[in-house]
Amino acid sequence: MISLLCVAALFPMAEPADTTVTIENVEVRGTARQTQQMKMSQNSVQVGRDYLEQNFSGSLMQTLQGIPGVKAMSIGSGLSKPTIRGLGFNRMAVTEDGVKHEGQQWGSDHGLEIDQFSIDRAEVVKGPAALLYGSDAIGGVLNLFTNHIPLSPFEGSVQLYGRTNNESLGLSAKVGGRQGKFFYRVHATFVDYADYSVPTDSIQYYSYWIRLKDGRLRNTAGCERDGSVMVGYAGYNFHTDLRISDSYSKSGFFADAHGLEVRLSGIDYDRSRRDVDLPHQWVNHLKALSHTSWKGENGSVELNLAYQNNLREELSEPVSHGYMPKPDNSLERRFNKNTYSGQLALRRSLDGRHELQCGASSEYQHNRRSGWGFIIPDFETLSMGVYVMDRYTIREHLIVNAGMRYDHARTHIHEYHDWYATPVQYVAAPSQPSQQYKQRSAELTRRFNSFTWSAGINWQMGEWVLKANVGKSFRVPIPKELGADGVNYHIFRYERGNAELSPEESYQLDGGISWSHEGWSLQVEPYVNYFPNYIYLNPTSKFVEGLQLYHYMQAEVLRYGLEAEVGCELNRHWKASLKGEYLHAEQRSGEKKGYALPFSTPWSVDADVKYSFFVKGQGFVGLNCHVVGRQDDIVPPESPTDGYFTLNLSAGQRVPLNSSTTLKVALHVDNLLDRRYYDHTSYYRLIDVPEPGRNCSLMVGLEF
Repeated sequence: MISLLCVAALFPMAEPADTTVTIENVEVRGTARQTQQMKMSQNSVQVGRDYLEQNFSGSLMQTLQGIPGVKAMSIGSGLSKPTIRGLGFNRMAVTEDGVKHEGQQWGSDHGLEIDQFSIDRAEVVKGPAALLYGSDAIGGVLNLFTNHIPLSPFEGSVQLYGRTNNESLGLSAKVGGRQGKFFYRVHATFVDYADYSVPTDSIQYYSYWIRLKDGRLRNTAGCERDGSVMVGYAGYNFHTDLRISDSYSKSGFFADAHGLEVRLSGIDYDRSRRDVDLPHQWVNHLKALSHTSWKGENGSVELNLAYQNNLREELSEPVSHGYMPKPDNSLERRFNKNTYSGQLALRRSLDGRHELQCGASSEYQHNRRSGWGFIIPDFETLSMGVYVMDRYTIREHLIVNAGMRYDHARTHIHEYHDWYATPVQYVAAPSQPSQQYKQRSAELTRRFNSFTWSAGINWQMGEWVLKANVGKSFRVPIPKELGADGVNYHIFRYERGNAELSPEESYQLDGGISWSHEGWSLQVEPYVNYFPNYIYLNPTSKFVEGLQLYHYMQAEVLRYGLEAEVGCELNRHWKASLKGEYLHAEQRSGEKKGYALPFSTPWSVDADVKYSFFVKGQGFVGLNCHVVGRQDDIVPPESPTDGYFTLNLSAGQRVPLNSSTTLKVALHVDNLLDRRYYDHTSYYRLIDVPEPGRNCSLMVGLEF
């Protein structure tokens, strides 16, 4: 396969195929829609900047969760993690301008370190995509693009926005220009927010009732500061650009959920809604990436190189805990992760029927920890992979594709001993020490090899398009799963790794049926996902350092579900749609055989109606009814979660001021009726914290 890469490098490659299936705010009818559906056998959705602005709902994932199969897993402080078909964290890949984003994505207490206001478009690829992206893409890929090339000598935009629930205020601005074939772009974002509120005056944490002042979750305020610069050259056949971005955020942890010791703290958490006290975290993500491509008559070559530094600190009041004496500072945990990566892709069109694509990628991660708390050890990880794919057109309306990939990964974990001594419970001889520095992590080197493959077919029959994709994907166990041993306050448990874990494998069958005719459209996407050795945290009946012990284990798991959507465009003013999703997961082996997986996504249905008007520009008003079913598929000690429904309102107006300037206004109201409900995928429901109440988001922008 490596020799194939060398041979392919001698020939010009084909331009990458457009993988768009759905384009928001572009009217696509009849055969044009079917043509887009025929681009790839996987199910994917692409949305543009207008969609992101009109559906702005706080975090990026809350904005995107209107897409069937995509959810925002709430993790407190108004932050959220992305999930695709119920798989998140290290089971889905997030890329920015073609480069996989590498932060501390194993963490359950912070969101993506990406400026959502710099994104021009986003693409969601559902199902396994490990063939192109390697490990972590076992559940899907979220592709984010911020590389729009300015077309005029000077252009830009300014946006002001706010949210009522957490009194968020923000400003985002960008300018750019192009002179001949050279271009530049500069972007900056500033956000400040207060403690967010929930529709309750008290919560219960380990049988303690905690009062909330004005329904506010204490110490969940924060701020965000983002900036990026891009310069490049865009010729007819050759393109290259360099982009440097820096994302900084600081946010408080909900004080009453960060250990019962906070009850003894002298900090007055209710003195201000906007201050950030202990405990809190800050994270800074620096990214430098270079993108270069060359296009020939029959093909293209593309090279991405990137360096990323993710620096994160958690700070807490120093208190003694168990045998640990009181520390002399507030630095509980510090993680410094450096990532170096490179990807080479070669594409070529052969005899008008074959579109051959092959490539290679490599990534090196170096992570170091410090602080008086421990959860994961120091580690280094090196991964390399090569792949080849072929897309073959049998005839105009029948296309098949197949590919395979080989990966090798090496993970080295460092040993770690507590900085304080722990009494030895049993001493066999007087000569043995009565105290020891407990080992949390042992020195460990693991090597993983994996061969993956996929095959698919697209078949168009008039107004119908049928898709099927079958494949095998994999995921390398991350250092946290191999070597964790410590308290995770943010999700209220003690976590312990398993050094014997094997690579997680997945076999998946995806289907797609779509139909479009005179303003009506239908899309159904069923899937089946089988894991011989799914990795997850298993709850036990033991308690360590006052918290319930969870340990990593593997089990045979079967997952299946579907997404469906039907849409109707009655005329140029009225549009309506009905979309829903269902997912079922069941463990087929192990201690919890017969049960589901923790935090499994319940079924949901969305009904939308939208009215567009054309007065002094273009505007719209839309209403959404979001219905979520009761979740009884649980894993002890989980409890079932009741179903709920919310009404959500959106409106917007686009007004051209002159030939080059446009005013945009977008309003989004979540939970219009201010209902109290619990999200089964939220960790905070475990301590009786409901989801936020009514929340109005307003964005006013000027494009020039």
